[in-house]
Amino acid sequence: MTEKVLTILSINPGSTSTKIAVYENKKEIFRKTMEHSAEEIAQYKSMVDQFPMRKKAIMACLQEANFPVAKLSAVAGRGGKLPPLKQGAYLVNKDMIDFLTYRPIDDHASNLGAIIAYDIAAPLNIPAYIYDAVVVDELEEIARLTGVPEMTRRASCHVLNMRAVALKTAQKMNRNFQDMNFVVTHMGGGITATVISGGKMIDVLTDEEGAFSPERAGRVPCRQLVNLCFSDQHNCDSAIKRMRGKGGLVAYLGTNKALEVEEQIEKGDEYAQLIYQGMAYQAAKGIGELATVVKGKVDVIIITGAIAYSKMVTNWITERVQFIAPVEIIPGENELESLAFGVLRVLNGEEIDHEFVAPE
Repeated sequence: MTEKVLTILSINPGSTSTKIAVYENKKEIFRKTMEHSAEEIAQYKSMVDQFPMRKKAIMACLQEANFPVAKLSAVAGRGGKLPPLKQGAYLVNKDMIDFLTYRPIDDHASNLGAIIAYDIAAPLNIPAYIYDAVVVDELEEIARLTGVPEMTRRASCHVLNMRAVALKTAQKMNRNFQDMNFVVTHMGGGITATVISGGKMIDVLTDEEGAFSPERAGRVPCRQLVNLCFSDQHNCDSAIKRMRGKGGLVAYLGTNKALEVEEQIEKGDEYAQLIYQGMAYQAAKGIGELATVVKGKVDVIIITGAIAYSKMVTNWITERVQFIAPVEIIPGENELESLAFGVLRVLNGEEIDHEFVAPE
């Protein structure tokens, strides 16, 4: 029996780039990253205002590649800043477009994913989806407590890639994903971690709660943070920037590039090694912390994200956590593939999609 060919366009908007790929079933047939200059971005007041420019760039890119959009079966866009969602696929509908356009929770590049996907798909009479948006929140109630009633923990992590690598690992091990316990850490500009049990992300360490990273300060001492915020050194915006954007490796070493730090270490820079090893040390502590959520019954630990390409970092982490469970290294971010494969499962009837209903 001939396999039905389903063709999916994946769209992943970033702050200064738009990445796209086309898949026929699980075969990638085309991939492109379009960079947007600072001058080009500066013309727009908000991310949503960039929609016509970004869509035009995508369509021109597809035309240049001689790809006929009429071949598409569906379009998958990166999920944006929406109210908390379930894991998996959501069909992009008018409610979602209106929310992202007029009531976005945050002015984030990912908000453009659904908007562009819908605008490409609608004239073709094919569905547009988002999949495993950054706002997936399946925390158990006990995991939401903070010690301050006015503050509640929320799930915010690299959901798309984390679930994808866990699914891939379960398949590789010939195990049922739903029957396994995973601890996954994603190491990129920010570092997040999650514990997946029974198919759900039941707890997370956001990039504000765990390890410091190339650009994030991670978990910091509360009282010192309060003192910093009320000092004459910072206003609200600059204090947030110090934690997010100018923290981590940037604060210590003046760079957010892991390769540059490794070059410094290879030249004998002991301070650079201390800081870089400290990042791995904290990431390992986060893995150990999340292992307690499932009482140590972890089937596999997965290290993923761009920094997972670093043998130096992954070796340091593995040395500290391999007593808990076997460690799998799956480097890269894999968002485009993860979007396409998630939507492919929906089109093949292996998963159901969800309907987005905007809150009042």
